[in-house]
Amino acid sequence: MSTRTSEHPPRTAAWRGRAAAVTAASGALAMAATVLPAAVMTVPDTTANVAPAAAEALGLGTGDLPDLLRATGLSLPALLLAVPLAAVAARRFSACSVAASGLLVLLAGIGAARLAGSVAQAGLVRAMEGAGAGVVLPASLVLIWERRSRALAALWAGGLVCALLMAMPVALRLVPVSGGTAAGGAGWRAALAPTPWPAIAAIAAVALFLFLRGRGPWRLPAPRHSERGRLVLPLVPAAGFAFLAVIAADAWSPGARLAVGALALPALVALALAGGADPAAGSPHGCAVVMIAVGLLGYPVAAPLAGLAAVDAHARGAAGASLLPFALAGAAAIAGALASVRARPRAAVLTGYCLMLAAPLLGLAADHTFGGLAGRAGLLAVLIPLGAGAGLALAASLRDAGAGAALFGLALLFPAVLAGQLMVLSLQTSWLVRARPVTQAQQLDALTGGYQAWLGLAAASAVLLAAVTARAGARAADRSARADAQATGRALAGSNPALTAADPALGTAAGGAEAAAGPGAG
Repeated sequence: MSTRTSEHPPRTAAWRGRAAAVTAASGALAMAATVLPAAVMTVPDTTANVAPAAAEALGLGTGDLPDLLRATGLSLPALLLAVPLAAVAARRFSACSVAASGLLVLLAGIGAARLAGSVAQAGLVRAMEGAGAGVVLPASLVLIWERRSRALAALWAGGLVCALLMAMPVALRLVPVSGGTAAGGAGWRAALAPTPWPAIAAIAAVALFLFLRGRGPWRLPAPRHSERGRLVLPLVPAAGFAFLAVIAADAWSPGARLAVGALALPALVALALAGGADPAAGSPHGCAVVMIAVGLLGYPVAAPLAGLAAVDAHARGAAGASLLPFALAGAAAIAGALASVRARPRAAVLTGYCLMLAAPLLGLAADHTFGGLAGRAGLLAVLIPLGAGAGLALAASLRDAGAGAALFGLALLFPAVLAGQLMVLSLQTSWLVRARPVTQAQQLDALTGGYQAWLGLAAASAVLLAAVTARAGARAADRSARADAQATGRALAGSNPALTAADPALGTAAGGAEAAAGPGAG
């Protein structure tokens, strides 16, 4: 009897511990599943679909429409500027508090959208939404990292890719093309905030997560000063790039905008490599470069494709483009991310790149093989390998990466999205100016031609980024091997001082390791 009594409490404690861990993981999963779409849904700008109604409601002339479109495009620049600062805040303070603050700003922007009555107010609303989303995203990553679960990290990566692929088609369904003033009155403001429900669900999920996570050791170790410095490293370049992008959207030629987007890519890669040289911000599998690849090839490939499908559906008299191909691509992204949990990280990252490279190549062959890009077969041919590859590569690159490395990569993802958007929209505008279409069929042909030119650039970029990622991974492996050798030398020198006297290199290695660790190590 006494033996049973003594054995029962440990078993009960272990069972309760497992139940608490499962409950906390469920709360974290629900939080990520709602926060990610709520944040990424701020990126699409569908104001062009309701431009006639918006111009009538605001009393704008034809020459004032570019000012409105520039104002409503401020969400993405605001988002990419908020991410580095929010990453530092989420590491230094409570990530739940940071996430809740970001969601409140996002909800305030969504609520204010219904009251916008001028171009300036519309721009402020969109900037608030983007800033709130930029605060929420790094906080959600830290909350997932605190659970120290490889599967949850993979699901976060797959969910982010899924949101990037599905944001524009969902926005186009909620704000369809209005040929006249059918969306007049308050209807045009739906383009500023298509739906509040993802943000409301995210607030509820964060509150639920606070209740379910328990009192376990959920906080990550405090960040070092060097890590905080690396996290804000992309801030100034991102601010300059965002400023140029906003200015370029006003009066610059399509070629100049294309040049801005193209020049941003090597700058982002240089930042990724510079940050990867620091162990606090680097990762063994090139996380920062993979984030750039996912940003460049994810939304900028899927969003214009959704636009082509919507134009094709409108020309055929359909209500809108089908969401099914994009939903399947999102499911493929999550499946690819989960597959990375069991796979070897470096092989999984390279496999993901191969799949992402296959997507634009299949898109270039869609006219001859799948009956056109805008058809269901063409959409599936591009989107499925893109989603699976991006989810697989991103989740695998996060393996064995610290919170600082993941946050640093996230700070580079949305500048890559903006660079890709500048390039693809510039190319499509150039094709439209050259073709001067009269009918919808001619417009669709011109847009498709510009998009296919972008697919060629995307394929070349995928090859270059894969090579950079492989090189970054090799360098990280070399650094890890040297660090292990130094640690071994320090251990040997400490256990037997005679070895240090016989071989001074061991003492030098030990001293170098201590200097690299710094006074704040541990």
